[in-house]
Parts: sequence; structure tokens; C-alpha cells
Amino acid sequence: MHHAYMKGLRILGVALFATGMVSQPAETRAEQHGTVASLNADANLPHYNPQPHVAGNFKIQGSDTMYPLLTRLAMEFQRRQPKIAFDIRGGGSTQAVAKFLEPPPGKVGNVVVIDERAFPPLISTSRELFDAEIKEFETQHGYEPLAVPVAVDAVALYVHKDNPLKGVTLDEVDAMFSTTRNRGYKTPITQWGQLGLTGGWETAKIELYGRDRKSGTRAFFQEHSLAGGEFMPGVRDEPGAASVILDLSRNPTGIGYSGFGLQGSNVRILPLAEAPGMPFVIPSATTITDQTYPLRRVLYLYLDKNPKNELPLVVKEFLTFIMSQEGQEAVIKAGFFPLPASQVTKNVLASGSTQNSTPIR
Repeated sequence: MHHAYMKGLRILGVALFATGMVSQPAETRAEQHGTVASLNADANLPHYNPQPHVAGNFKIQGSDTMYPLLTRLAMEFQRRQPKIAFDIRGGGSTQAVAKFLEPPPGKVGNVVVIDERAFPPLISTSRELFDAEIKEFETQHGYEPLAVPVAVDAVALYVHKDNPLKGVTLDEVDAMFSTTRNRGYKTPITQWGQLGLTGGWETAKIELYGRDRKSGTRAFFQEHSLAGGEFMPGVRDEPGAASVILDLSRNPTGIGYSGFGLQGSNVRILPLAEAPGMPFVIPSATTITDQTYPLRRVLYLYLDKNPKNELPLVVKEFLTFIMSQEGQEAVIKAGFFPLPASQVTKNVLASGSTQNSTPIR
């Protein structure tokens, strides 16, 4: 499955790269479950009405998780606006955020020299910016960045298909993956027997897999599963989602986290409970949409947008497309969950305002 899927991704990547529309990252997202494809965009969203004579090009860099999502959005948008070209790159949310927070090149003292012809810096990230990062950006620029929600996703725990564990709580996940155990579990969990497994599993060592330090998925997992704690030094950090699944397919005693929906004949998703005594929940179209699954997340674009200035038309047009029914249908085609209209309307770009938006929780 893995080799066939990666071959398909390479074919798609070559085709897009040949058009000059995107740049191919080292790792891309594995295929989503069919439950996502059965969804529909919210009928309350507006239809996209293309503005004529829009031309230009711009770059989006950041989340590897969002790379196939943005390439799909760019491809569908280019069908309607063929004179707009994209340069979409991965490299990880963390690396992109660090670059985003660098002082603007035109800044002299507290004065920022604005080049009205230049497109604003734009990054993709699979997590919200932290409060400290927003404050740092505001210190550098004098205003907060513009947060644009694009789609809904989730982070899942994966185990080998032969692992009989029925589910784990987030405090048990914390006790496995962190040294700090900020969620309050008293002792580290290092063997499967500590989670109640028998039949030869009692002393089997738990082997941990996750994403590397450039990944926004890693930062999200650290913040929400480990309550901001420190990772165990033995976690095997992988550069891409598909690598995590491949490792787990070969290791019956392993457990790892990555984006939801990755498929593999030798792995399965482990149900999660928010706290002891609460029901185990598997990520699905229903549980992610109604927010009962604990590790649901929103995927974002962040822009350096001075509220006193208008966005370049080419950027505003693309963001308007994302917020439309057609844009959210492209989100579904890419294997992600669409934004409900109630969340899209919180985004200022849906109403044409030039004020900054607020990240969706």
C-alpha cells in the first residue's frame, strides 16, 4: 500500500511541478479514509464568483500536512483563475513560523517601510500560533498577523493491527510520550502490561514514534496531549506522516501519532478518551465535526497583513475562493474536513473586511 501510494503522489507531484504551480516537498500526506469523501461543503457558504482579469503569483510555505490540501486548492482555483500561479512548499510549520516571526526587512527603528507591490508573507501551519508568537509578531510589526482558517483535521494515535488495546486516555498518552507527565499520571508507562494487556504483552516494551521538530503536528500534540510537557528522549521522530505509519506497520509493539486518516493494512487508529471514566472516541466525520474527538484541530494560513492596507487582489481572491462552497469542496477532495459556515463567517475575509480575524478554537 505504501509503495503504491507514494508512487501515485510522485506522479501527481511531477504533474504539478511541471506546470510550475507547486514545489514538491520531501514528504507528503498519506491517503485519507473514505468517510471524508462522503462529506459535503456547507450549503450556507457562498458560491465563488470569479473576479475578471486577476493575475499574479505568490508563495505559500509551511506545513507538510497542508501541502496536498493547498495543492488541491491551488489546482481548483487555477481552473477558475488561470493567470494566477503558485509556489507551494513544505518544510514544516515550525520552520515557517520562525521565518514568519523574523523582523521585516524594511523596518528602520519602529518604522516599517511598506512595498505596496509586494505580496504579504504567507505561511501554512497545522496549529494555531502560540500567544507568545503572536505577541512577538506584534512587537515586530505593530499589529497581529491575520489568521485564516482553511480546513479541519485531527491528530490520531496509531498502533499495529495486532495490538489488542481498546483505547487510551490522554493522561496515559502523556505518561507514555513525556518525561514531565503534566496531566498528572504518577508513573511513566513503558510496558504494554501497564495498560492492562496480557497474553504475552505484559513486559513488551512500548516503542514510540512521532513527527520531527519542524512539524506543526508535533507542536500540536505536545501542547494538547502532553499539556506542554517535554517529550521522552526515546521517541523516534520521523520527517513525514507516511514514515510514521510505515514504521508502525513493521512494529507490533509501537505506538505513534500523526494526522488523522492515514491508511495501512497493518495499522489501526486507537480510540482516545479525554479523561479517565470518559468514553473512548474514534476520530470520524461525526466526532471531528461535533468536536467530541479530543485532538481535533483547525489548519491555518497566516498573513502579514497591516490592517491599514488592502490585501493584493490575487491573495484576497484566493482566500475568498477558500471560503466558498467550491473551495471547501476542494478541501474534501484533498481528504480533509470542511469548515462549517458558522466558522467561516468568523473569518473577516468572507465579508471583505480589512480587520484581523481571530483563530477558531
